[in-house]
Amino acid sequence: MWDVKAVSAAVLGVLKTYRLTESDAHDVCQDAWLELLRAPGALRDEAKLGAWLTTTARRRAVRMITRNRRENPRPLRDAELTPGVGPTPEAVVVRAEIDRALWAAVDLLPDVHRRLMWLLAHRPELSYAQLAGELGISPASVGRLRRRCLDRLGRILEKGGWA
Repeated sequence: MWDVKAVSAAVLGVLKTYRLTESDAHDVCQDAWLELLRAPGALRDEAKLGAWLTTTARRRAVRMITRNRRENPRPLRDAELTPGVGPTPEAVVVRAEIDRALWAAVDLLPDVHRRLMWLLAHRPELSYAQLAGELGISPASVGRLRRRCLDRLGRILEKGGWA
């Protein structure tokens, strides 16, 4: 029969390239298995189980990303919790210093990483395919590039004393 753990691990490995939390990735993988159980005739060749589940999981991941993008909730800031009260002068200075440090660190990144960070910050509505087009890379490479970029940015910020 099937090695469920191995097949699920392979599907989860593919889902890492999408912008999903770990729990969302597990939900998508589980939903793919459930779809197989609900429609047993959908899989005609048992040897292609991994490919079928991966394709199904990718489609569900894209749907989840699209749905989450539409919802796009953001946490309230302290100033928004107290009507009529704006941020304190200290908070404004701290925020400006954090922003300055972040963008100074971004300036130290290689060109493609800088462009990706700029696009993620200023054009968050872009899909992976659109980001790939802007950067001149394969859509499948965007997630890995984003991860490498954020890791490198984190190391730069840590060296600069930012936790």
